[in-house]
Amino acid sequence: MLATKNQTKTAKLLGTTFDTVNSAMYRAVERGLKRRSKNTLYKHISIDEKSIKKGHEYISILSDEMTGVVIGAIKGRTKKSVDDLCTKSLTEKQREKTETICTDMWNPFIYAAKEYFSQAKHCHDPFHIVSYLNKAVDKVRRREVKQHEELKHTKYIYLKDHMNLTDKQRLKFESIKDANYEVSKAWRIKENFRDIQFRQSAEEALSIYIQWMKDAKKSKIPEIIEVVEMFNRHLKGIVNAIETGSNNARAERLNGSIQELKTIGSFLADTNYA
Repeated sequence: MLATKNQTKTAKLLGTTFDTVNSAMYRAVERGLKRRSKNTLYKHISIDEKSIKKGHEYISILSDEMTGVVIGAIKGRTKKSVDDLCTKSLTEKQREKTETICTDMWNPFIYAAKEYFSQAKHCHDPFHIVSYLNKAVDKVRRREVKQHEELKHTKYIYLKDHMNLTDKQRLKFESIKDANYEVSKAWRIKENFRDIQFRQSAEEALSIYIQWMKDAKKSKIPEIIEVVEMFNRHLKGIVNAIETGSNNARAERLNGSIQELKTIGSFLADTNYA
């Protein structure tokens, strides 16, 4: 199956039928789930989403932040979906022992963190936080490019990690970074957030965020101010992330494995994995 990444090809290779391969695959998953201990404690967990059809269908995934192990997955990302995900994947005792839970700012995930992991520190994933800033930077660029011809074809220069810029992109960036463009100022604000050192004391985490927030507001860039105001509504989760260093990095890497499962067969076809 790993070699062919296709149930039909696997059946042909083994000289059997598609139904036999499909049944074996589902039985293997069921056996694995039955063997999973309900006594395993997950101190740091993540809830994330994965699109299974472009912009239309999603699965919600509960995973162990430290190992990347999938604890449970379920179709949808609604309140009902995350209710089922949390209650069917973990016992009440397991949920009570969780120390941190990391999510993005999707409301049903925030609800799940408060409802089922109220004793844990709820953290907002830094990757998703920066993604909001990236979108703001690009909005500023699209607004300014109408007046400044030299900003054309600079989208990825402002969005890419600068370690990954090509020589041509680096030269272009150097030629415009010190000009008085709002997009350049917005980019610096985004990079200043990325440069924050995580795993601080609670007091230092709050102080660091407040200083960044004040500097961002001084820019008076509408697109940045809008994001800052949203961050302030989720202040506790962001400060908790700066304090603990909690993130969804391993959950994001799971997306590649899930994509492979989608290629092999209908992941979560008509049943829930949770």
